[in-house]
Amino acid sequence: MNQSYKARKEAFVSNLEGGSILEVIAVTLVAPASVFLWSVLQSRLSFFTPYSAAALVTDFLLNVLAILFATTLYSSTPWTLNILLVSPALLLLVTSTPPRTQQKAKPPRPSTVADKTSNHATDDSGSLPIHPFLTTYRAAMMIVTCVAILAVDFPVFPRRFAKVENWGTSLMDLGVGSFVFSGGVVSARSLLKGRKDPSTKPPLVQRLAGSMRHSIPLLVLGLIRLYSVKGLDYAEHVTEYGVHWNFFFTLGLLPPFVEIFDGLANFVPSYELLALGVVTVYQVALESTDLKSYILVTPRGPDLLSKNREGVFSFLGYLAIFLAGRAVGVRIIPRGTSPSKSPQQARKGLLVSLAVQVIVWTGLFILNSTYVLGYGANIPVSRRLANMPYVLWVSAFNIGQLFMFCALETMFFPFVYRASGKSGEAERMSFATSRIMTAYNKNGLAVFLVANLLTGTVNLSVPTLDVSLPQSMAILIAYAAITTSIALGMLKANIKLVL
Repeated sequence: MNQSYKARKEAFVSNLEGGSILEVIAVTLVAPASVFLWSVLQSRLSFFTPYSAAALVTDFLLNVLAILFATTLYSSTPWTLNILLVSPALLLLVTSTPPRTQQKAKPPRPSTVADKTSNHATDDSGSLPIHPFLTTYRAAMMIVTCVAILAVDFPVFPRRFAKVENWGTSLMDLGVGSFVFSGGVVSARSLLKGRKDPSTKPPLVQRLAGSMRHSIPLLVLGLIRLYSVKGLDYAEHVTEYGVHWNFFFTLGLLPPFVEIFDGLANFVPSYELLALGVVTVYQVALESTDLKSYILVTPRGPDLLSKNREGVFSFLGYLAIFLAGRAVGVRIIPRGTSPSKSPQQARKGLLVSLAVQVIVWTGLFILNSTYVLGYGANIPVSRRLANMPYVLWVSAFNIGQLFMFCALETMFFPFVYRASGKSGEAERMSFATSRIMTAYNKNGLAVFLVANLLTGTVNLSVPTLDVSLPQSMAILIAYAAITTSIALGMLKANIKLVL
């Protein structure tokens, strides 16, 4: 890479200050707005069943391109895009007939939607269900991430959305934390399975060995990325994670540390408290010692710790985020039904629980990051440090997203949560979940790897800083289409790469 152009690339993503949280919220609301329109089309018209070419194109427009447009063409007017998505959905709701009286839009066959009187309703009621809203949440997060990692290299992607240097908030800062949070949410499935039959839970040493086996592919990917960046003289932002560290190393080291903290869960009432405990200790160290200045301003020494201090110490913040995600997963993944609690009551309780969690985490964030009426720590958010305000912000946002997607599923696909067993689950999931969302969720990490490889290919072959707006959008749309096609191809071939 030409050295002058490399310097321009590095300057393009350096010393940024981010933007407002309200703008980030407006942009990210495009995902729930798109799912709202998708849900209306499916529940009222069965538009995506069968999955025709028109359904595929519409699915791609709503769940992929809408997010791309929100971060590029509509970045200055995200509310306009939200209105454009919500308006036709509201119009269709007003003008169409509910599915129970409209034959065309009926949901899966009644025999597959178990109810209280089904003979098999309780056969496997204790099993862990697959939630369409959780699939949608994780896929939306993955799509935003994949879009942003390439779009950030083009001028059409606003600099206020890119990662900040030291203090502030941005879309990409939120995306990094959300990736870790969502991993924590789904990690709760293995934890819940172990709780159902404690006798089958292996000892800590064995669990650590197993977690390290899962970490090895991620650590290898981290080494490959490190070699590629250094060997190809690729533009890099050293203050993001350090000289050698990258996000794959953070992801790879999370599993063994989580297993250690899983043992502490026997003594601490909840994973929420574990998460808050970890980040509180870290924040106290930042404020009461020289750790903050060491990470941010001290000249880099020759040792590995000094060269990679951002990645090493921010890992504590990401560990807290992962534990916070696991805490939410423990609450939302089980059916929540019992002899005294119907599926309707369980779903209502879940929505109330998520709403309360949003309020609590948001309140903690406000108290931590502002100074209002004489209260508050007034600590600025820092993704580079992964400090306490950052952890609280990421957690509050992601729980809010889960609440919105859960509310949409409850409103438009009630037969999903009313089912009390596994029978017919695949058909219910297929009807209530976008196929593209399912594809991104099923092989999220593999798709993320493909997106990184495509991003590197584009940056090595195209002068992204100098292309015109039409050329930028053409490249980004083609990239989104290729990434989506690969995800759909893996889904159709029933390929699932577990790392």
